[in-house]
Amino acid sequence: MSARARYTSERAKEWQKVRRGGRISSASPDAESHPRHIRGAIAIGLVAGFLSGLFGVGGGILIVPGLVLLLGMDQRLAHGTSLGTAVPISISGLIGFAIAGKVDWPVSVPIIIGGAIGAVVGTRFLRQISSRKLRIAFALVLVATAARLAVQIPQTHGRGPFDLALGLGLFALGLGSGVLAGLMGVGGGVVIVPALLIFWGLSSPVAKGTSLAVVVVTAIVGTVQNLRHRNVDVPVAVSAGLAGMLSAFGASVISVNIGGDLSNDLFAVLLGAVALRMLLRSRDRTGEAAVAATTGPEP
Repeated sequence: MSARARYTSERAKEWQKVRRGGRISSASPDAESHPRHIRGAIAIGLVAGFLSGLFGVGGGILIVPGLVLLLGMDQRLAHGTSLGTAVPISISGLIGFAIAGKVDWPVSVPIIIGGAIGAVVGTRFLRQISSRKLRIAFALVLVATAARLAVQIPQTHGRGPFDLALGLGLFALGLGSGVLAGLMGVGGGVVIVPALLIFWGLSSPVAKGTSLAVVVVTAIVGTVQNLRHRNVDVPVAVSAGLAGMLSAFGASVISVNIGGDLSNDLFAVLLGAVALRMLLRSRDRTGEAAVAATTGPEP
């Protein structure tokens, strides 16, 4: 086994210790390294929070790769922890949009109801799918998000009257985004924002602000479910979430006043690169597992 593979294996074992009560046991010899994880989580939270406020998402599309690729966290635990960080980050971003009057509250209600139900379903799926499949699925979500950002969506300036058909459509949108949030550890904004733009005619700032209103509730419901099953690293989630609050609010103020075409293109490139890295890592892990199965454990 290579030095890099051995290092990755040791980091994965270390993060398994996090599962018990959300922290590394003080009796563990690895406990002293945990502060470095916290510092890394703060850095990840600052970047993810900025992107959350700018694009109206929960931030998980960067938090999950950051926890997995930079901190060596187990994929399943990273999804649960990421959803926990989305709670404070999305609240902070929502405040910025709400102050500017860029939240369509009537539209948010049926999406929130559907999202809460979907988050419960998604977290159940999360406990049943292997880490490798989760990693591949998450990379595909990143690719889809990057493609969506790269496509220019015509700007609109309002929706039609609120009726039963509109409400049912929004509920279905919430249900789908909630399942995605619970399963992938993202807030669901990667689905909600473009849907509100394309199918319901909301302007870009209002779509982002409304999305964050949904993400707040969806993230809370999903995190409660993950906490019950000890699938959240609480210290890391809190550290990344609080750090992200600061940058999310500032970014939300910026997002209200910019078109964002250039930033969308740059973000799409970044997501594509991260997706490629995660797919390569999944392939490397598969190769290591095959070698280990063939050669047996090291003496």
